[in-house]
Amino acid sequence: MSRAGGPPPLCLTVAGSDSGGGAGIQADLKTMLALGVHGMSVVTAVTAQNSLGVTGAWELPAEAVTAQYRAVVDDIGVQAVKTGMLSSAVLVETVAGLLAGTDAPVVVDPVGVSKHGDALLAASALDAVRGELLPLATVATPNLDEVAQLTGVVVEDEDGMRRAADAVLGHGPRWALIKGGHLAAHGGRAVDLLTDGSEELWLRAPRHDNRHTHGTGCTLASAVAAGLAKGLPVPEAVTAAKEYVTGAIAAGFALGGGIGPVDHAWRWR
Repeated sequence: MSRAGGPPPLCLTVAGSDSGGGAGIQADLKTMLALGVHGMSVVTAVTAQNSLGVTGAWELPAEAVTAQYRAVVDDIGVQAVKTGMLSSAVLVETVAGLLAGTDAPVVVDPVGVSKHGDALLAASALDAVRGELLPLATVATPNLDEVAQLTGVVVEDEDGMRRAADAVLGHGPRWALIKGGHLAAHGGRAVDLLTDGSEELWLRAPRHDNRHTHGTGCTLASAVAAGLAKGLPVPEAVTAAKEYVTGAIAAGFALGGGIGPVDHAWRWR
């Protein structure tokens, strides 16, 4: 936590930009502001996207990603890092090398596809995510599509979520947060599982019928990182993040002609 009169806790997001403002870097920084931490960013890719989908994506060079990271960490410092869209093996390897030399908890959101079903991670990068990025994670936060992409485990029920968590933990993160929001068996009720292989925490949100949920995964992962930057233990950081994102989903609003974003400022309205 910050000292009285000093800066707030420092949190860094390493992710892609969403021009529509609902996900990616934009969602991360809004979340960090809402939760009382100072958000900083390393942009890994620029996307052209809106409420209807992603129409283009351009990856930044590894040297640009490295320069941004070093500029922030070497001067300002950081108390937690969140990773999001790392679209290629080169970027995954670059970011993993940077994280390995940083003494701060890391939340890895292994972004594979967008809310609209657009691919955001090259198949050739999966081995690097498994072998280099996940072992550095304090918490990994895959959704069910990303679990299947990374481990081959197809989840259909809560027992499947346990198997998925075991498979993810097998790649080295300290904790796995399996996001079950895409599980039809939940009937519209988001159920997530946090576990380190011995301790289990189930997080169950009320049912909602709001279709405007763009940015949910980015928001949850960055909210967890914000909690870790504040010094919270992982279960407390995840519980607080789930409460925040549940409110943001309930307040999600229509924007454009497709799926609108969650409302990061719901506590202020």
